Amino acid sequence: MIIYYRHIIFILLFSFLSFYANAQFEQKNEIIQQRIEYLAENLESENVVLEQITEELHFYFDNPINLNKTEGEDLRALGLLTEVQIVSLINHRKKFGKLISIYEVQAVPYWDLLTIEMILPFIRVDDKFDQLHVSLKEMLKFGKGEVLLRYQRNIEQKKGYEDVPDSVFENSNSYYHGNPDRYYMRTRFTYRNNFSIGVTMEKDPGESFFRDSNPYGFDFYSAHAFYQGGKYLRTIALGDYQLQIGQGVNFWSGYAFNKTADVVNIKKNARGLRPYASVDETRFLRGAAVEAGVGKFSVTAFASVKKVDATLQETLDTLNQEEQFASAINMTGLHRTHSEIARKNALQERIFGGYVQYKSTSFTSGIAVIHHSYNSSFERPLQPYNQFDFRGKNLLNISADYSYVIKNTNVFGEIVRSGSGAIGFLQGAMIALDTRVALSALYRHYPKDFHTFYSQGFREGSRSQNESGMFLGLSWRLSGKWLLNSYIDFFKFPWLRFQVDAPSTGSEFLTQITFKPSRHFEVYARFREQNRMRNSRFEDGTITEIENVKQRNYRLNLSFRASEFITLKSRIEYVTVTRPSSPGQKGVLLYQDIVYKPKNFPVDISLRYALFDTDGYDSRIYAFENNMLNVFYIPAHSGTGMRAYALLRWTFARRFDLWIKYGIFLYENVKAIGSAGETITGNRKSDIGVQLRIKF
Repeated sequence: MIIYYRHIIFILLFSFLSFYANAQFEQKNEIIQQRIEYLAENLESENVVLEQITEELHFYFDNPINLNKTEGEDLRALGLLTEVQIVSLINHRKKFGKLISIYEVQAVPYWDLLTIEMILPFIRVDDKFDQLHVSLKEMLKFGKGEVLLRYQRNIEQKKGYEDVPDSVFENSNSYYHGNPDRYYMRTRFTYRNNFSIGVTMEKDPGESFFRDSNPYGFDFYSAHAFYQGGKYLRTIALGDYQLQIGQGVNFWSGYAFNKTADVVNIKKNARGLRPYASVDETRFLRGAAVEAGVGKFSVTAFASVKKVDATLQETLDTLNQEEQFASAINMTGLHRTHSEIARKNALQERIFGGYVQYKSTSFTSGIAVIHHSYNSSFERPLQPYNQFDFRGKNLLNISADYSYVIKNTNVFGEIVRSGSGAIGFLQGAMIALDTRVALSALYRHYPKDFHTFYSQGFREGSRSQNESGMFLGLSWRLSGKWLLNSYIDFFKFPWLRFQVDAPSTGSEFLTQITFKPSRHFEVYARFREQNRMRNSRFEDGTITEIENVKQRNYRLNLSFRASEFITLKSRIEYVTVTRPSSPGQKGVLLYQDIVYKPKNFPVDISLRYALFDTDGYDSRIYAFENNMLNVFYIPAHSGTGMRAYALLRWTFARRFDLWIKYGIFLYENVKAIGSAGETITGNRKSDIGVQLRIKF
């Protein structure tokens, strides 16, 4: 492994010299970034779509939650408090009356000082009346609008964009129809969380623009109209929308998260109906939905009809007539090559359902019935590992969920009967022993023939199927400055999986200790061990044995406010990967961030310089990056080289925000980067992005 010592000295110099400076601490961006990083880092995906979470946090920073009026839904949207803490606040207010000062929250059971400090930017205490039911006229009068325009591209030419003869192009799936630019535009008008109307457009790199498969411009269009706030007719969603139910076992559109270093927040807080203004081209609903209610009861009815990308094949039916069937749904949303364009909108998806819910301060329960249908039958080529997968055109799932808070304990769960007859369920609990110690536990069971299409239930695998597991978490505030978070998760897969040719088991363990002596400085150390079974890489042409693959990650992370304007962040992470059938791998990543945010100057700058050295792709290390608004990039660092980026944000004329980002990978001892159409000749891979936000 090769890491130049002068680079290490360069990184550490910024880290430790800064400790002598004094500062004030800006909380908003730090808390938002930390929350997103916590949630996203376990996804192990370079590009994720998390706009909804960041927009919720930014909204509540600009419109703090009034603790004297909240009934808990807005606090749940933050994702920073446990259910026990939220219910404790409401019960404290009922018992002692309205809060007079924000400092009174220290008297609320299970609200410790560090939690209060973390949530402080998003809350307020006053006697102002927040209208629950707002007229459409008022929304249009006092609402806010914005336009987002974005351009991104990789600078180096990839193989897929080479100019080749038509005869080569027409007979190859390695070449792209469009240019390497990514275009994005979103126009949206909102009033608080009550009203939203907007249109979103995107063209991915390699997709055509105003020609070929996209004669009308962008490859993806999305539009929505959303209203929330009526007394009886509570929510109306038209166009594209999201729906989240229970704990996500039956139905949850959009991303959801499982294991994070925030070990007690394992319960999902379903948001019900929400507008959709993102660019994930698969995980959303298109149609109409309505929620109506009286008192503590509500009913949600929804319908969605949209086309999805799928691989279609033909077969002969019993009358020797050709019939199409779908062998796979494509989730990437990319339409660059002949085969990707052929899969575009090939399958029609229809989803109809209803959800009845009862909700009080401490108890919530609901029953959902959801029907999926497709215009072509699913008939995947039969393999031993997929013989229990869904086959057919129709799927009906019925579920019940609940959440109950009693004193210091929150128990919650969901049970689902799949159309196959299989029963999947999840049962969890969180116990706050006092303000210092909290425990969490969750058991899930998804049979091998348990079928869902939009499930995001707590899990280890990529789907809520063929898995059972037990998760245990501990959060212990050792003192006002020290916090210990730890979890262990045991799981098993009773049937075969892709690239695992036998039933298998595994475990994951994480422990993180955080030291925060002041609001200006925080350091944490983390150890994570993952044990998973995979097919052996030894092959003798007979039965493939499975083996245990063990990965260990060691991380040290420092964050310090070095001055009123400068924040410094440093990280070193080391990983080892061992398996019997191949040599062990190891890797290391070091990076230094400098974030410059002057108080009365319109320009912010974020810089990173990173070094990495890994033995291969198995020992890759992911690292979250600062980026333009609503852009999320968590690149994998593999091989030997460096990564650097600069992000500039300029606010001008009060209504305009301009972001510019440039990033670069430089690899050592390589002549090409990537594979197939994504191949770059050389050792350099760089990217640029420009985004303009206009407020009106």
